[in-house]
Amino acid sequence: MLENQQKAPLFSSPNQLNQLVNLSDYADKKNVVLYFYPKDDTPGCTIEANDFTKLAEEFDKYDTVVIGVSKDSCQSHVEFINKFGLKIDLLADTSGELCESYGVWQEREKNGVKSMAIMRSTFIIDKKGTLVDVAYGVTPDNHAQEVLEKVKSL
Repeated sequence: MLENQQKAPLFSSPNQLNQLVNLSDYADKKNVVLYFYPKDDTPGCTIEANDFTKLAEEFDKYDTVVIGVSKDSCQSHVEFINKFGLKIDLLADTSGELCESYGVWQEREKNGVKSMAIMRSTFIIDKKGTLVDVAYGVTPDNHAQEVLEKVKSL
């Protein structure tokens, strides 16, 4: 698992429009909130995406872009964005490589059954590419506001 003050793992992954998004695209320009969520259009993931969308302009005021990541396809992301009017990019990590590099692909137990899944997690990466906040196992309620408060202190 990653820790604060480490260099953020580099990534290159397609967004909902199948355009490659690289962490290096934001170097010296924007802070990045990279949040991982289990699945498009599920209750907790919808709360989180809607809350980040509501605060997108606030994040922008602090030179920060919000990017969601799941293992869903680009098409699934387009449908999710259209259904809720989301204003954030969603990366399609269908290979799981990005999830692995950030340590969010973990074993979980639900109803006595063990399986691998994305642990809902959020990383704040500053303009220099350093992890300034690492949060594994977050809950969706009020999470976007908490992240915004942390970004304001950068």
